[in-house]
Amino acid sequence: MDYAATILSKLPGASKRDHGVRRLIETLQSYLPEEQLAVITAAYEFGANAHFGQTRKTGEAYITHPVAVAQELAEMHLDAQAITAAILHDTVEDTSASLDEIAEQFGSEVALLVDGVSKLDQIQFRSHAEAQAESFRKMMLAMIEDIRVILVKLADRLHNMRTLGAMPAEKKKRIARETLDIYAPIANRLGINRLKVQLEDLGFKHLHPFRYRVLEAALKKSQGSQKQIVKKISEEFSSAMADEGIEGDVIGRQKHLYSIYRKMAEKRCQLSDVVDVYGFRIIADDVNTCYQVLGIVHGLYKPMPGRFKDYIAIPRINGYQSLHTTLFGPKGLPLEVQIRTREMDRLAESGVASHWIYKADEKSNASPQQRTREWLANLEELQQSGTSEEFLESVKVDLFPDRIYVFTPKGDIMPLPKGATTVDFAYAVHTGIGNRCVAAKVNRGLVPLRTELRNGQTVEVITAKGAKPNPNWLTFVRTAKARTAIRQHMKNLRSSESVDLGKRLLDRSLKDLGSSLRKIGKVRMAAALEELGLDNNTALFEQLGLGERLAPLTARFLAGTGEDSDVRESTASLIIAGTEGMVVSYAKCCFPIPGDDVMGYLTAGRGVVIHRNQCGNLSNFRKQPEKWISVTWEKDIELEFACQIQTDTRNKPGVLAEVAATIADCGSNIEQVEVLGRHEDCSVLSFLLQVKDRAHLAKIMRSVRNMKNVIRVSRESA
Repeated sequence: MDYAATILSKLPGASKRDHGVRRLIETLQSYLPEEQLAVITAAYEFGANAHFGQTRKTGEAYITHPVAVAQELAEMHLDAQAITAAILHDTVEDTSASLDEIAEQFGSEVALLVDGVSKLDQIQFRSHAEAQAESFRKMMLAMIEDIRVILVKLADRLHNMRTLGAMPAEKKKRIARETLDIYAPIANRLGINRLKVQLEDLGFKHLHPFRYRVLEAALKKSQGSQKQIVKKISEEFSSAMADEGIEGDVIGRQKHLYSIYRKMAEKRCQLSDVVDVYGFRIIADDVNTCYQVLGIVHGLYKPMPGRFKDYIAIPRINGYQSLHTTLFGPKGLPLEVQIRTREMDRLAESGVASHWIYKADEKSNASPQQRTREWLANLEELQQSGTSEEFLESVKVDLFPDRIYVFTPKGDIMPLPKGATTVDFAYAVHTGIGNRCVAAKVNRGLVPLRTELRNGQTVEVITAKGAKPNPNWLTFVRTAKARTAIRQHMKNLRSSESVDLGKRLLDRSLKDLGSSLRKIGKVRMAAALEELGLDNNTALFEQLGLGERLAPLTARFLAGTGEDSDVRESTASLIIAGTEGMVVSYAKCCFPIPGDDVMGYLTAGRGVVIHRNQCGNLSNFRKQPEKWISVTWEKDIELEFACQIQTDTRNKPGVLAEVAATIADCGSNIEQVEVLGRHEDCSVLSFLLQVKDRAHLAKIMRSVRNMKNVIRVSRESA
């Protein structure tokens, strides 16, 4: 039955889409029963009607995109629900169709897959970065429930990358960078090499178009001679295997552009040093034969020392298995050889997706499926704490595949990223072990906790009851799990302790003013909280305890002993975070400006006076530490501040006017000029300027310093 013709005949303008749909249906007919094909074609009809009238940037009808996504999954032999979800994946986001409609017509499982892939455009976020991170977080959590979510998303991203040429240049680069940072590593982490290679090459093409074109041209130029060499060596391998009575396939491997580019960047080498590396893949019948073939190729050509990797005995983190060796070929040409079974080759190309390709072969799928489940369980633990941005960064760290393998005291193998320490190992065993870790042994000898682990070491963790994570561990741990667990512990600890501390600080400051928390009363406290934009007392106490708000100033605000409303509403009082309702002035001795490290000094009559931390006059305040206040600048300050600079200039006519003009060109007003000293060939001038922040001041000083008649320029300080 020609399902494609049946469906296309029902839709206006369908003939334009005939090729894509026909190809999809033909692919699906090769492995799905007719009743499932009927559901998929119904989904196509639903999607085509929902997207009717919509076009992509390329000018094609929008429905061509979900059909292409479904085609990619069909070639991986995914099940009918995943194909249906692929066809419908943009309907909720871009049309009037709802998840309820999809659930009603195609089942709740398909609806969950579609929801997992959909972005969160309906929610208002503070920034594009937060929206992207939250969308990614939602997709990853849906993936934990059903791995097919990420398979649909990867296929979606692949087709978008193929049609990225129609996008504006800036958006093109942003999407390409995201693909290389997130989606290609996820495909690699799941062992889906076919998607990883395409995503990397397309990401490279759009992120560095000129480099891509140069590499592509150079490779095409050398392909002719390469083919001859590859053919000759392949025949040698096949002949040597036949002499030993071993059957197997020898395939000359085509290196993809991004791997060549990355190798050039990492090793800082020329293109000619990389393109002459020839790749071969030998497919054998079983594991024993793989090791036999290894001996044969080592007999033909000498192996390079230190370049042999046995990923069959110890698979990579994504389940990949193969023997890797590099040989000195004819005329010293390096030959890269991978030896694996047919099953390993299938898993290398399809990874976790192979679960749907060969469901009957349960035993062969156990390894990649188990590894994927372990990774997803780790993701689930990571997402339970922190913001969406933190989660995104943690997943990025977790995606890099460079691994070492160490042993537990019982002999179990534990994979960790390169550079991982004994603390990372402790958290990899269990979060509770990491939190209570006090010491560690490597190969039975005590080592510092920050010791980096190496392949093959045996690691033992020593714990103690009541021990807690050390914040300093964050400076050397490498795994996302360890970093997240330490941050979460410190956050919980800090929150409870800071509330108690903030309450005590505020009560003490109120008592200094002849009041107390009890005297303030609930009505005044509620009004103050509303004015400060806080939900409850606990939020206020926590801010005070963490130093985000100042206890003496908050006490005056609550007690009503601050300045009148005109002062309270002045813009100046808001320039320093946490000083709402107080007079803030800036010391004339050191002229602090936004970006400087500053402290506040509580004075009688002048409110809070802000000094730079390097101010020489601070030594006068050492005897009254209770009046020191930790302060920070607010963000995005629009005001200008006084600042003093000093210049040494050559004694030439018009120099003062030249310097003044340069300062004015930098967008600054000069309030005062003073000649501090004059010598035979040089003058010392002091300028009092109006600047916006340290960056503005640095621009002015740089411009003045570059003048031919200026010898030196510096910022004055007491």
